[in-house]
Amino acid sequence: MSSSTSTSTLPSGLAVLTTFPDVLFIPEIIFGGLVWILVASSKVPNPMLQGWVMFVSVFCFVMSISLLCLYFCGAHGGGGSWVTLDVICQETAALFYLSAAVLEAYATYRLGKLTPDQLYRENIAAVVFAFVATLLYVIHKVFSLLRWKSS
Repeated sequence: MSSSTSTSTLPSGLAVLTTFPDVLFIPEIIFGGLVWILVASSKVPNPMLQGWVMFVSVFCFVMSISLLCLYFCGAHGGGGSWVTLDVICQETAALFYLSAAVLEAYATYRLGKLTPDQLYRENIAAVVFAFVATLLYVIHKVFSLLRWKSS
């Protein structure tokens, strides 16, 4: 039983960068930041769509950095409730990013019909990075759920 609990606890310190689901924080932050930058610099025909995509990218960016910093500091203290918090955060981020990626793809499709130029290419890059971020959060969520189940 002790071997399963040692693999199911959250890491702290630099061990965060060596355990599998937690190392995904780094690419999530990178791709989330790219989505944030690209959406902020682009124009979307419907500002409500862009507002949601911006909210999701900023929210998930801040959430991932906050969790990463808390794990580095060891604020969780090995508590089981932090494993549950990790699952909830990853699941929320995955659902939010999926909705944002689909909305950004729809907005990009509409923009492509109006003006196929540099703004269109920026929106395409934002869509691609949003779907990559979605995939990363889904993978992180699955492995966080496995860790939660074994704890």
